[in-house]
Amino acid sequence: MTTSLQTLVDKQDITELIYRYCRSVDRLDEALGYSIWHDDGIADYGDFYRGPGRGVIDLICDNHRHTLHHSHQLANILINVDGEQAGSEAYVTANLRVKQGETTQQITVWTRYIDRWEKRDGRWGLVKRKALRDFDEVREVTPMSQPQSEGSRDRLDPSYNALNLFES
Repeated sequence: MTTSLQTLVDKQDITELIYRYCRSVDRLDEALGYSIWHDDGIADYGDFYRGPGRGVIDLICDNHRHTLHHSHQLANILINVDGEQAGSEAYVTANLRVKQGETTQQITVWTRYIDRWEKRDGRWGLVKRKALRDFDEVREVTPMSQPQSEGSRDRLDPSYNALNLFES
C-alpha cells in the first residue's frame, strides 16, 4: 500500500473511532466507549473529569442515564498522521434534555476534542484527550411532541442490528 493510501486508511480508522465515542455515550454502551482507548489512555475534561479514559466513559454514561434524551454530533474533524502516531481535532455538539420540576430544559455544550492517537499492534487507540469546552447553555424548551421512536439508549436500538455491532 502506498504511503498516501495508508494515510487515508489511518485517517478513516481514527474518524470511525471518534464517531464510535459519540455512539457509545448516546447508546450508553460502555464497552463500545472503552474500545476507542488504549488501556493507558488519559482523559482531561477540565473540571468535569481527569483520569483514565475508560473512567470518563463510565461517568458520562452514568450522567446520561439521568437525562430524558441526549445526542452528540461531530463536525470539522481534522487529523494529522505521522507513522504510528496521530493528532486530531473534532468539534462536538452535545444536546441533553432534562426535567426540572415541570420544566423541560435543554443543555447544549459545544466542545472540541484535541486527541493524541497511537497505532499499537495494528490498532489505533486514544492515548490522550483534552476536551475544550468552548461554550454552553441551559434553556427552557417546549417539546413539539413526545418522541415516538423505536430507538433506545441501549443494545436493543435497531442500529445495532443494522450495523452488526452485537460484539464490540
